[in-house]
Amino acid sequence: FEWLGMFDVYRSVWFSAIYVLLMLSLVGCIIPRSGVYLRGVRARPPQAPRNLARLSAYDSWRSHEQTSALAERAVDLLRGQRRRVEVYDLSAGGVVVSAEKGYSREAGNLLFHVALLVVLGGVAVTGLFGYKGAVAVIRGNGFSNTVTQYDEFTPGARFDATDLVPFRFTVDDFEVVWEESGPGAGTPVDFEAALSVIPKEGAPSYPYQLGVNDPLKVGGAAVYLVGHGYAPIVTVRDGNGNLAYDDPVIFLPQDGSFLSYGVVKVPDAAPTQLAFEGYFFPTAAMDDRRPYSAFPDALNPVLSLVAFSGDLGLDSGVPQSKYTLDKTDLEPFTMDNGKPEALMLRIGETAELPGGAGSITFHGYERWVNLQVNRAPGKVVPLAGVIAAIIGLLFSLFVRPRRTWVRIRPADGPSLVEVAALDRVFGGDPRAHVTELARLLREPLPAPTAKPVSPPRVTKDDSHDP
Repeated sequence: FEWLGMFDVYRSVWFSAIYVLLMLSLVGCIIPRSGVYLRGVRARPPQAPRNLARLSAYDSWRSHEQTSALAERAVDLLRGQRRRVEVYDLSAGGVVVSAEKGYSREAGNLLFHVALLVVLGGVAVTGLFGYKGAVAVIRGNGFSNTVTQYDEFTPGARFDATDLVPFRFTVDDFEVVWEESGPGAGTPVDFEAALSVIPKEGAPSYPYQLGVNDPLKVGGAAVYLVGHGYAPIVTVRDGNGNLAYDDPVIFLPQDGSFLSYGVVKVPDAAPTQLAFEGYFFPTAAMDDRRPYSAFPDALNPVLSLVAFSGDLGLDSGVPQSKYTLDKTDLEPFTMDNGKPEALMLRIGETAELPGGAGSITFHGYERWVNLQVNRAPGKVVPLAGVIAAIIGLLFSLFVRPRRTWVRIRPADGPSLVEVAALDRVFGGDPRAHVTELARLLREPLPAPTAKPVSPPRVTKDDSHDP
């Protein structure tokens, strides 16, 4: 699978080829359709077909109204419906009013394809010049934005690690609130970390409350709080009585009760190296078979470990995860029955290893936070492209191009008026439109109302001769 690039798909040659071909295909679709659309927009609405009666949406009647007046009314009605209108004079003296609407359907189609191209371009820029990293930081410790500080770091194909902005921060505190009762008991209601942030070298620090929905924006990157857990604090002394280890150790949650698994590696122990593997129970309880954690908060913390001695294999040159234990050259300390001996420790308790190999003390626990650091340059571009694609798709789905004709043919008696319409896509029914337009054209013009004539004013002359 490695030679096929299956372990790093986004950097593989075949994925890049598909990506480029998809973009070229979109460009090859957009350019010719843009020309067709522009020609269609500039073109006049077409003349009426010779036989309008063959169209499914058709109506006709005889009218005594003057041809010019009727045509003018048709033009006003169709323009009022936001249609492009063109008037054609017939050789026999009649008039055809041709109208068309729905140009925005093809515009929406083009917008959709252009938006897809924008999305692909934006995603490509983000993937090439961005990065993503993850790191677990224990409360009280700090983080500097360098590659060596990350637990996982995935740079873009064109990202240079020397371009990392040297910001740093310290996790001063971490608080989590648990649901204590009801069906949601044991779920975190809220959790947030208090940070002291230094955005760049020489800059003063400032406080920041990092929440689930409140990422830290610094150095062109965004820091997200995505998880948390417990880090038991242990002290290990070796067989010579020397202090070999004294630090909190990150244990990884295994379920909703925050039963956590972890390992303690003690390479400095003498005369042999030591290691411990086990579980941290925040609220330890027992059933008929085994211990378990009854609640995710640390109400009754217990540390259960199995001790090993031997060679940790750290000098072999093979990279190891700090969260797993390679037991190839390690032997567990066993009980008389040959089974590995489990050490159950409460806070403040010490367990002595068999044969005077050393001891381990459980002092308590710290909390740690899991942080994700993302830098996505141009991330607004794909978002804008998606919004534009949705708008274009709506136009292309719901706008129906329609052509309408009103033909007036004078005769010896009343003129023949024909109204017809044709949808250029399937699924529409223009008959209601034709019926309504015919009804409006059939309505006689309101007769002009005569201006009322006021009666003559009579001026009464009150003067008289005596």
